[in-house]
Amino acid sequence: MIHALVSGVLAFLAALALGWPILRILRAKKAGKNIGEYQPASHGKKQGTPTFGGLMIWAPTVLVTVVAVDWVDHQSILLPIGMIAVTGAAGFVDDLGSLQGRRQAGLSWRFKIIFSTVVAMVAAWILYDRIGVESINVPWTGQYKLGLFYLPVAVLTIVGTTSAVAVTDGLDGLVGGLALIAFLAYGILAFIQGQEYIATFCFIIAGSTLGSLWFNAHPAMVFMGDTGALALGSALATVALMTGHWLLLPLIGIVFVLAAVSNVIQIGYFKLSGGKRFFRRAPFHHHLEEIGWAETQIVTRAWLVGIAAALLGVAFALAVPE
Repeated sequence: MIHALVSGVLAFLAALALGWPILRILRAKKAGKNIGEYQPASHGKKQGTPTFGGLMIWAPTVLVTVVAVDWVDHQSILLPIGMIAVTGAAGFVDDLGSLQGRRQAGLSWRFKIIFSTVVAMVAAWILYDRIGVESINVPWTGQYKLGLFYLPVAVLTIVGTTSAVAVTDGLDGLVGGLALIAFLAYGILAFIQGQEYIATFCFIIAGSTLGSLWFNAHPAMVFMGDTGALALGSALATVALMTGHWLLLPLIGIVFVLAAVSNVIQIGYFKLSGGKRFFRRAPFHHHLEEIGWAETQIVTRAWLVGIAAALLGVAFALAVPE
């Protein structure tokens, strides 16, 4: 546990050290985000803030993981790293389309879903066939092997989590803080199960994310963008599947779920009602802005809900009989 915690602190320091030069490069390249009409009017002042802030998470994460995790004996850790690389690259391309002055738009939501599904299918096969993970842990009941049924479950978990985290991004520090909480929770669960290498990886991501919040805290100097959000979501889902506690992911990531569900409700109601809106604006955190909540108030309260949900998730995980 000491090694895992120290690795997390090193990742935090690495994120701080690498964050400043990354920020200078983004500013020099004028990688300012264009604030679209779908955003609340109060976000207009954020026009031109650099995006691609996810690089501040993944650069230190990969660097510290290579040094701190024995990936030779635990090659399965290469899977979440690979998910970070693939989905982070897709997010980078999408963020290019959100820059000021760009004629070419980012990736369409259809492409993102198809792409994440293909990536999830590959990851599910690796989890099942190569790593040998195929179980579900049920509190107060036990652990059960799912066999081939595990494959669609893993695909849905990865696609759903990746999409939910990306949808939640939109307020300064919101996704970063919630992801930090979720990875700490799964780091604790992995350590309890004796999977110290997964625990170390979780604390490394948590440390890197904590460092990125130095730059993403309100008022943000840089936005995480899909470069960070897509990769965070896919990595979180993969870690949850590797621990066998993926059933608790909707609880531990409850704010992500609420954001995604609010988006689905808004779109569905809009189509069924002929153009009416259920929320003033979706996802739900933008609805709260529209009714008068301050951005910092929304983010702080979301973190509080995330902490409480994570504590409850860990408690439920401890209730799984050995």
